[in-house]
Amino acid sequence: MIYRITGIRLELDGTEKDLKREAAKRLKVKPEKIRSLKLYKKSVDARHKDDIHFICTIEADSSENNVASDRRITEAKPYRYSFPEIHRLEVRPVVVGFGPAGMLAALILAQAGQRPVVLERGSCVEERQKKVKSFLKAGNLDTHCNVQFGEGGAGTFSDGKLNTGTKDPRIRKVLEEFAAAGAPEEILYEAKPHIGTDHLPAMVRNIREKIISLGGSVLFDTRLTGIKVRGGAVSGIEFCTADGAKEQMETQNVILAVGHSARDTFEMLQSLGLPMEAKPFSVGARIEHAQKMIDRVQYGKFAGHPALGAADYRLAVHLGDGRGVYTFCMCPGGTVIAAASEPEMVVTNGMSTFARDGENANSALLVNVGLEDFGGQGPLAGVEFQRKLERKAFILGGGDYRAPAQRVGDFLKRQPSKSFGDVRPTYPRGVTPCLLDDCLPDFIADSMRAGIREMDRRLHGFACPDAVLTAVESRSSSPVRIIRGDDMQSAALKGLYPCGEGAGYAGGIVSAAVDGIRCAEQVLACPNK
Repeated sequence: MIYRITGIRLELDGTEKDLKREAAKRLKVKPEKIRSLKLYKKSVDARHKDDIHFICTIEADSSENNVASDRRITEAKPYRYSFPEIHRLEVRPVVVGFGPAGMLAALILAQAGQRPVVLERGSCVEERQKKVKSFLKAGNLDTHCNVQFGEGGAGTFSDGKLNTGTKDPRIRKVLEEFAAAGAPEEILYEAKPHIGTDHLPAMVRNIREKIISLGGSVLFDTRLTGIKVRGGAVSGIEFCTADGAKEQMETQNVILAVGHSARDTFEMLQSLGLPMEAKPFSVGARIEHAQKMIDRVQYGKFAGHPALGAADYRLAVHLGDGRGVYTFCMCPGGTVIAAASEPEMVVTNGMSTFARDGENANSALLVNVGLEDFGGQGPLAGVEFQRKLERKAFILGGGDYRAPAQRVGDFLKRQPSKSFGDVRPTYPRGVTPCLLDDCLPDFIADSMRAGIREMDRRLHGFACPDAVLTAVESRSSSPVRIIRGDDMQSAALKGLYPCGEGAGYAGGIVSAAVDGIRCAEQVLACPNK
């Protein structure tokens, strides 16, 4: 029988032999009675800086178990994904967008034998990498293929974090599919799994090839331009191909997984009269520190231990005025990335390789933005708020996709930066030292200042004067929610399934992928006829 054993301590230099010995001790059997052993979960316990170690859950295959009752030992039941009852679709379903939500939706439909058609406005990941490189080096922005758009979605150029606050059992399906497609095996047991931007392209390419091998089709450089409606239900789609040709396709089911930056798609949906609403989101900047400093603060004397790797952090404070300030998408040993998707706008994000071996740590430092802050009306008011800040950042940066940046010490004193210190900005297009108050609203800049000071009390060094702020971080989540019902379909259009981050129902790679699976399951269980 295979037993799952929780709460096993493992020293930083510990080995599988140590785990096997502890498993045998817990089961009260001799080590040779354990036929096999594997990690199920592994996390760092850094609560006491003089005693940092791992806490593991393992699965041990043993013919014996002499423990009558131990809550830490249970029978390990392997996860198996179960498809809903499948109703054969009359016409092929369409998935719009090939980020995490679209990929997993298409994969489930393909595994169910429904031969989905995927439309992705950007290029395949191989061509996308070339176009992103051209933008980062020369400022040649392709508005349909960039850090936001293209195979793999915005997550392809990120740290590839797989953390999520949800407890949906479909998470295991996501992780297993990612691992099968080439993601590092550690994602199956690490408490804070990540893939790394260096592994993500091959992984998403392999998922694409799997979908195609199962009868699906993936059309790159193809943009949704319209949805055809008959009798209150989807009857087809209109789209534009890479060569500019306008085409149509019959379908009764569309999973709309366009991502949080598909602003023209939001405008098209609004013109159709679909129920949408503006939703709160967050705005701020990327903050960079020396990774070695973060390691020292988090790991003390154990900083630099090869078993630990680069340290991370997660901070959040609530200010006296009710405003929230928090860090998001922290990238240990990473770089700040140029993430614009529209001309003459500057957007920042962060990314790391799997090794996380860069000199700087970076994280979004964000302030909650409510509906009352937009200063506009309608479901796209948040989009216009984002655009306004991104244009200001473009101008303040110098007008060539350089980003405005400021030393934290100067930012706290409200004085412009003239140069940078020990922490060198990593934004690839280059930065312009400035006063960030010139592109951020007062309530955001003031909240960031208060947040930095409070966070420094929790992570000493966070307010390091030489740390760097690079603006503007405006795409942490969608500013729009496309209203859907309990059956995952649009509240006003049968057969349309708003999905993932872009529709306002997810926040991160895993939650978006899970939402994609859920939408695909609804298509399979309740086909539009």
